[in-house]
Amino acid sequence: MLKEPLLQPLFGSGNPHHVDRLTAFFTEVFGGPAEYTNQRGGFGTIMHAHRGLGIREEQRQRFVELLVAAADPAQLPADTRFRRAWAEHAEFGSHVAMQNANARSDAELHPLRTVPHWDW
Repeated sequence: MLKEPLLQPLFGSGNPHHVDRLTAFFTEVFGGPAEYTNQRGGFGTIMHAHRGLGIREEQRQRFVELLVAAADPAQLPADTRFRRAWAEHAEFGSHVAMQNANARSDAELHPLRTVPHWDW
């Protein structure tokens, strides 16, 4: 993702800590330790990171495509229910991120304020 030309305006040249942050976030979302909330500032941090990015629909779709495709190389569970949940969360989360990235005021932010918990 960090090298994807369409996503370069969002990720730049790639923050070396970005992958670790995303991993902590997704680990918490899918029932792992609450490291993202307890050590990285929780959902407010991710909301702040997306503000002003102006994510476009084609960028959102490409992010989802790449995140879903990353499940195999990351050796995530291969069962159908998990993979469906992974894809559903990617869709949901990318819409939340896009809404927050394009919000011109706090009133336009997505109402989600805590790290969501996804089950499968």
